[in-house]
Amino acid sequence: MPLSFPLIDPVAISIGPFAIRWYALAYVAGLLGGWFYAKRLAAKAELWGDLKQPKPLDVDDLIVWVALGVVLGGRIGYVLFYNLGSYLSHPLEIFAIWRGGMSFHGGFLGSVLAIVLFSRSRGLNPLAMLDMASVVTPIGLFFGRIANFINGELWGRPAPDFPYAVVFPHAGPEPRHPSQLYEAFGEGLILFLVMAVAARSFGFRRPGLLGGIFVLGYAVARIVCEFFREPDAQLGFLFGSSVQALSGGITMGMLLSIPMALIGAGLIVMAMRGYTRPSKTAEAA
Repeated sequence: MPLSFPLIDPVAISIGPFAIRWYALAYVAGLLGGWFYAKRLAAKAELWGDLKQPKPLDVDDLIVWVALGVVLGGRIGYVLFYNLGSYLSHPLEIFAIWRGGMSFHGGFLGSVLAIVLFSRSRGLNPLAMLDMASVVTPIGLFFGRIANFINGELWGRPAPDFPYAVVFPHAGPEPRHPSQLYEAFGEGLILFLVMAVAARSFGFRRPGLLGGIFVLGYAVARIVCEFFREPDAQLGFLFGSSVQALSGGITMGMLLSIPMALIGAGLIVMAMRGYTRPSKTAEAA
C-alpha cells in the first residue's frame, strides 16, 4: 500500500490577508542557519592560515548580499532555464515569486556573483569566501527540499512497487517516489557532513578546494536524485524517447549539473596544485 501524503497546510501562519508559507520559512531557516555557522567558521583563525580572516560584521553584511543573490538568481534562472516561453507571454508573472518557481542553479550563480563582489569590496579572498559559503549552503538545501515536500511539488517518478511511495495530491493517483526527501538527504544532510569534515581537514588555506568539493558533490547528488524525480511538465525528458529508453530519461536538472561537476573537479585539481593560492605580492597588497 502506498503512503498517504501528509496533509500539511503550505501556509504556516495566517493573520487576515497576511500569510507566511513554509517555503518562505525554509529560506529564512537556511539563511539564518548558514549565517550562524558561517560566523563560527569565520572566527576560527586556524582555518584561514595567512589569508585575511573575515570579521563578524563582514559575515553579517554578507548574508544580505547572498540573500539577494539567491532570490534574484534563483528566479531569473527558473525563468530562463525552465519556463521562458510562458513568461515571455505573461512577463508580469516573472515578479510573482510567491507562486513558486526557483532554480537552484540560478540561485547558485547569483550567490557566487554576490560573494565575489562582496569579497572584492572588503579586500577578502573571493575563493576562500566561496569556500566558507559552500560549507554552510547544504543547510539551506535541506530545508528547501523539506519545504518542497510539504508543498507537494517537484514530486518523483511513478513507483508502483516501492513500499514507501507516496500519492501526492496534485500528481494523479499513481504512487511516486518522495524525491524531495531523497534530495534533502543527499544534497542536504550528506553533503553537509562531507563539507563539515572537509572544512575541519583542510580549512580555507587552499582557496577554491572546498568550493570545488561542494560543486562536485552537489552535481553528483542532484544527478542521482534526478533519476527518481519527475521532470518539469513544460520540459519533460530531453533529447527524445530513444535517449530516455537507454538512460531512464535525461532532465534539465541533469544537464545543468554536468558543467557544475566539471567545474568542481577542475577547482579541486587547481587548488590542490596551489594554482589558486594568491601570490605573495597580492597578499602584501
